Amino acid sequence: MSIYNFKVKKANGEEISLEEYKGKTLLIVNTASKCGFTPQYDELEAIHEKYSDQNFAVLGFPCNQFGGQEPGTDEEIQEFCRASFSIKFPVFSKIEVNGNGAHPLYEYLKEKAPGLMGSKKVKWNFTKFLVSPDGEEITRFAPATKPLKIEDDIKKYL
Repeated sequence: MSIYNFKVKKANGEEISLEEYKGKTLLIVNTASKCGFTPQYDELEAIHEKYSDQNFAVLGFPCNQFGGQEPGTDEEIQEFCRASFSIKFPVFSKIEVNGNGAHPLYEYLKEKAPGLMGSKKVKWNFTKFLVSPDGEEITRFAPATKPLKIEDDIKKYL
């Protein structure tokens, strides 16, 4: 089992396999449009642009489970990301990351890279999971950790 066994929905509803990203270093982030961490979109886009030609990608997964900070439809979220941050990395269909409705991808990520003191729950928006190109190594970063602060971790895999 690896992240490549999972399917996700694009914002347009089309289902794709994460197999499409095999061999790339991935930064998987649960995002929200109305969060104090939302300005991190700027740094996420900056690292995506800087390293996308080196087999790196940021994958955004909007989630409304934390303070109702992602209330919009998939279409509204896409428009917000384009208009407010000129996001070019893929922002997928809205998902849940905790609880009974948690997306299987996030169940897997939380199992492979638990948080502080072994906690499996995602604590807030903009929790980041860095996945090695072979899909084997997964590292979790807290919401407050700015994307550019993990640039050295990303570079280890490029």
